[in-house]
Amino acid sequence: MRVISHFRKTPFYSNHNFLHKKYFMKYFMRYKNQIPVRRITMEWLKKAVKTTEANSQEARETVASMLQEIRAGGEPAVRELARKFDKWNADFILSPEKRQRLIDSVPESVKRDIQFAHKQVSGFAKAQRESLHDFETEVTPGIVLGQKVIPMDVAGCYVPGGRFAHACSAIMSVATAKAAGVSTVIVASPPRGESIDPAVCYAMDLAGADIILEMGGVQAIATMAYGLFTGKPANIIVGPGNAYVAEAKALLCGSGQCGIDVFAGPTESAVIADDSADPMTVAVDLVSQAEHGYNSPVWLFTTSKELGEEVLRLIPKLCADMPNPDVPLTAWNDYGEIIYCPDREELAKASDQYAAEHVQVIARDTDWWLSRLTSYGSLFLGEGSTVPHGDKCSGTNHILPTKKAAHYSGGLNVHKFLKICTYQHIDAAANSIIGPVASRLSRVEGMEGHARACDWRLRKFFPEQEWDFTVYQHPKY
Repeated sequence: MRVISHFRKTPFYSNHNFLHKKYFMKYFMRYKNQIPVRRITMEWLKKAVKTTEANSQEARETVASMLQEIRAGGEPAVRELARKFDKWNADFILSPEKRQRLIDSVPESVKRDIQFAHKQVSGFAKAQRESLHDFETEVTPGIVLGQKVIPMDVAGCYVPGGRFAHACSAIMSVATAKAAGVSTVIVASPPRGESIDPAVCYAMDLAGADIILEMGGVQAIATMAYGLFTGKPANIIVGPGNAYVAEAKALLCGSGQCGIDVFAGPTESAVIADDSADPMTVAVDLVSQAEHGYNSPVWLFTTSKELGEEVLRLIPKLCADMPNPDVPLTAWNDYGEIIYCPDREELAKASDQYAAEHVQVIARDTDWWLSRLTSYGSLFLGEGSTVPHGDKCSGTNHILPTKKAAHYSGGLNVHKFLKICTYQHIDAAANSIIGPVASRLSRVEGMEGHARACDWRLRKFFPEQEWDFTVYQHPKY
């Protein structure tokens, strides 16, 4: 079927917006002819039958209730939730002795692989940190403006448990926070039986975690945000998680309790491919990302119908060969799409409209795609690059924006843990230049108090000078 795409959904039109959909549509219908519309010629060789927006309201209500329970009950409430959801009755803070026992149980071969991943991720994060620095500039003589880059004091990092042991997620969040210069990094992960996963523990320790919490879910997010058990409320909470973890982060951020990395949804991956691509490579990569969960969208954007049809044929066969075939196959059947566009410019527009978390380019002229694409979490260029490289150990971060957040945000990086603060030092003499402008602009805006603060300095520093505008003379009290 041939479809002309209509109004581009942006983060403005999202679940996390405070404007209700019906009000948006009211004004959209009124002014639709005045709104520029990006029209892209697209043909779906396969279209999704579900969207990832379903069931989010239920999760949000559940999480809001749990956060209220924790705010009211404090640490005892967290203990009760841990007993209920994790069957956990032991201490939450991992002791040095238990930490070492878990580390000692990790095979040396696993440690070497985790060390490689840590070297890559921390090395890239340190390079990112060095790209941002303090500076001063004097645009006008006597008016010195400056920038200071200040690390946050406390970061909370969440490492999911569930079906997978996410050792690499621990590196992505903890190592990046430490590279930024965060003094205290608290990391939480749900216990699996009598402890967190040993490999996860080793990754946390290697990356520099100061405090490790054996705790998962909403209660872990709330504990880090409120500083329960540690006495150190987190300035920011980062890391992936399920829908309940994502909602907890969003609600805490929305209330002003702490910052977060990005508003999160299910993992998304897209492949851009032309007729030079190997259909098997494309299909294998799409299935590898559908493995994340039943609701993980994977998309193929292609200028070749022949390639698209072959990928459509291959994916069910590859899913059937997986140890857990129902997960990738359900994700593909419900959320997978194959989009055909007649040329690469149209294809680039379509990809940017979707703003996928991961975008692979298996096509000619990867430099063109690098310069042209603008909306993605992380970009993987050429057949030699696959998303699992970035997910595990290439060095770029795998905590990335979903749900079209790539329209306005990149993924987790050292800058997320840094405050870019400004300062100024204005000489008394420079007030003759800046003072009149600031005074007049203040009155343009109707802010008389602001104007008088400027006028006071003009009278104080230049008592004999005449001005070409009215300068307020403060009475003597």
